[in-house]
Formats: sequence, structure tokens, C-alpha cells
Amino acid sequence: MPDSPRAAIKGLGVAVPDRVLTNTDLESFVDTSDEWIVQRTGIRQRRVVSNGQTTASLAADAAKAALNDAGLDAGELDLIICATVCPEMILPATACFIQSELAATRAAAFDLNAACSGWLYALTVADQFIRTGTYNRVLVVGSETLTRFTDYTDRATCVLFGDGAGAAVLEADDSGLRGILYNVMHADGSGWDFIHVPAGGAREVASHRTVAERKHFIKMRGRDVYKFAVEKMQWLLADCTKACGLSPDDVDLVVPHQVNVRIIKSATDKVGLPLDKVYINIDRYGNTSAASIPLALAEARQDGRIGVGSLVLLVAFGAGLTWAGTVVRL
Repeated sequence: MPDSPRAAIKGLGVAVPDRVLTNTDLESFVDTSDEWIVQRTGIRQRRVVSNGQTTASLAADAAKAALNDAGLDAGELDLIICATVCPEMILPATACFIQSELAATRAAAFDLNAACSGWLYALTVADQFIRTGTYNRVLVVGSETLTRFTDYTDRATCVLFGDGAGAAVLEADDSGLRGILYNVMHADGSGWDFIHVPAGGAREVASHRTVAERKHFIKMRGRDVYKFAVEKMQWLLADCTKACGLSPDDVDLVVPHQVNVRIIKSATDKVGLPLDKVYINIDRYGNTSAASIPLALAEARQDGRIGVGSLVLLVAFGAGLTWAGTVVRL
């Protein structure tokens, strides 16, 4: 029996826009090709929000699905954490819009920004609240509308990003059979310019000039990001398995941030994890940042790859620079 209740994932939910943007679609207005995109990223299509869809609306839909999966009412939630880099507004928090839509009147609510590592950062925060007995039920949402911040004149970045949301309901579990076993988080702020949006914040406020110079879109140093991601994914896989005394045979599934299929294959190969133990859906959704892991986790369960009792390793890395890992028994 654990010394304190573990945070167990009791429900999962996702929401993705209906609109699909394929590589062939991109060919019509960007100097690129389906072959080039697939070869370098593994992406074949991504989802794009339509008018009226926002970060909060996707998040609320994913949250409702997760609550239904957990058999809980929104009124039973103690806390809502939304991980996002695409907030509904500068203020208030997107989590407050979610709380209002759900009518989760008992729940505190706040946002967390750790870019593509955001959902695992939020999962770790939720785990601490549950382990200390502060809260019993926490909703953790990752929701992004990255296409709103994608520069479709930049062929290097516009092929990468998609929109979507994933959510999990965590609940205190003292059975000792389920729950989060291990978390790790790190950051290196000296690499802030690897992936960033230059304007729109306090450093460089919005103006006619910043709009004209396209400074409100995602900028990325692709080669540096690639090197960083391979190194940190490899480190996370090794750290999580070592900390929990696991061999590759003990792990039922690895669910990584869906950043680039070449990165995923390179890192897992280096630590001896067979690719058939890795869940990949980047081909259908692209990079959805903080929504990436919960979306893939829910889909992996739906596909029958994992279920109650499965041991799953979650790893992410992103802008900041940030990286994080979680080991969980479902």
C-alpha cells in the first residue's frame, strides 16, 4: 500500500476539429510536397479549427468526454488545470472559461504554460495536490489552437502544427494498484529562442509594426530543436525506467509527445525500446503541443493498446526549453 493516495487516471477524453488539412492541401499554397513532409516529419494531415471553435471550446468538449468516461459530474471536481500556449485571452485564464462551461462551481482553476511539456507539468502538479490530500478530483486538460499562430508563408513550420484537446480526470486512489508512480520535470531557459512567438507579450507589445513583421507567429530553429528533442527524449526514457526499476519488457506502452516520427524512432532505438511499444499518431494530427500526449493516450486506450493495469511511460519536450516524464499504472 502507498504511504499516501496516488493520483489515478479515472477518465480520458478528446476533442478535435472536423476540418482536415492534408499535405496535398498545403501543396496548393506553400512550396512543399507530401513526400517532403512525410519523409521529414511523418505527418500526413492535421486538424484545424473552424470559426467559432477556440482553445476553451475544444478543452470543454474534451473535459466533458473525460468526465463521462470517469462517471463523474463536473460539480465533483476540486481543481481544473489547463495546459496551453494558445490561451483564450491574455487574461483571464482559459481554465476559468472551461470551469464556466462545465458549471464546475466547486473547482479552482488556473492555466499552466510549459509548451509541449505542459500536460505532463500539469499532471505532476495535480499529482502533488492529490498526494497531499489537498484535492481529491482534478481535471487536467491540454488544449491548443496552434494553427491560429502558424505562419502559412513559412514552409519550415506551417506543415507541423495542428489543433486539438485532450483531458484526464485524476482521482485519489489508495488501492496501491493504480496511479502515477513517478514524475520528472526540467527546464533550460537559455534555449528560449529555439521555439517562440516574438511579440504579443510584455517584451514586445502588439503594434502595427509587429503585425506587419509577422511577429505573432511561431518561430523555430529547426535543427536545434531536433537535436534537443532527441537528446531529451532519450534521457527521459532512461531516467523514468531507471527510477522505477523497469526494463523495456516491463513497459506496456510509451506515449511520447508527437513532435516528429524521426525523433521518436531515433530516441527509442537508442535506449532499446522496440517501436511496437511506442504509440504514434502524428501522421493524423501533427504536433498539437500540450494536447499531444492526452490525445494519444486516450486514442491508444480506444485502440486496445492499453487498459486498466497497463504500465505506461509518458515523455514530452518543448519550448522553454522544457522536458518532462511520467510513469503511470492505468
